[in-house]
Amino acid sequence: TQIAPRIFILDAFDAEGASWYGTSPFNLLERNITVPGFSPLFPQAHCTRDGSICQVVTGEAEINAASTISALVLSPLFDLRQTYFLIAGIAGISPKQGTLGAATFARFAVQVALQYEIDARELPDDFPTGYVSQGSRHPTQYPQVLYGTEVFEVNDQLRQIAIEFAKTGKLFDDARSQQYRAKYASSVEFAPAAAPPSVVACDTATADVYWSGNLLAAAFENTTRLWTNGSATYCSTQQEDNAILEALMRGACTGLVDFSRIIIMRTASGFDRPHPGQSAAENLYEMSPGFAISLKNIPAAGVPIVMGIVSQWDTRFRRGVKPSNYVGDIFGSLGGTPGFGSG
Repeated sequence: TQIAPRIFILDAFDAEGASWYGTSPFNLLERNITVPGFSPLFPQAHCTRDGSICQVVTGEAEINAASTISALVLSPLFDLRQTYFLIAGIAGISPKQGTLGAATFARFAVQVALQYEIDARELPDDFPTGYVSQGSRHPTQYPQVLYGTEVFEVNDQLRQIAIEFAKTGKLFDDARSQQYRAKYASSVEFAPAAAPPSVVACDTATADVYWSGNLLAAAFENTTRLWTNGSATYCSTQQEDNAILEALMRGACTGLVDFSRIIIMRTASGFDRPHPGQSAAENLYEMSPGFAISLKNIPAAGVPIVMGIVSQWDTRFRRGVKPSNYVGDIFGSLGGTPGFGSG
């Protein structure tokens, strides 16, 4: 008999996966199911005994994420047609939008590094960055060549419900994170970085590249704004989400999953750029104290979402949450017309 989870938790590495164990009112280790095609490091899906809540750890970065989720979508072991998917990982964050320990919820995921690149030491005089959209001639131009994974938009009605659930949880903080984020307080632009952790609605940038610094952050802010015609707010930075979303999109195109049942939650472990007086290298190599609370805040924000969906299944979630916005990829693969795109 196939397992038909009500919600599937998607994590990327061991510490994210383990953050749910012993901290949740459900036990994900009651059923451990080996799935062909999963990562050799994480070969099993983990589920509650009744199969209503499951989890997979994909392995980090885009290739691992796409490979594992493709294997999940195509596995005959699961019926995922009514399953909600909760991407639940840690991320970097822009100090313009949030702080260490914040729980962010994205409507847009943008694959910001899918571009041409010229080394910054060889830039043309009128280029503010070395990143140029595919097929374009200048960093300010919209891509002239699209691969299809550049931008995804998920169900905003579901996102708002997830945000309300998450706000009922209590986010963790600690003294080291408080001391570190205070270093951003001298910048008006970085005021959100100096505040305590909170639940934030803002968007996510995907890249295999783990970047640090004002210049790269500004370049990818520009990419996020450009590719969504100003709709998305660059905020969290991670290595998997567009890959996960493309694998789920492939499943949705063949009726195996419902693309309107995806939630993108990322908790902030570090900043994408330095505080005043700090270098880009120091920002990268001085281990951010936010790692510990970002892991704790995955279940802190995530458990209320999981429990909300499972407990209100018959009355609210079984039939789905009807989106009021476009849902899908940049090609319109599921129908409808994206508000982003070349116009």
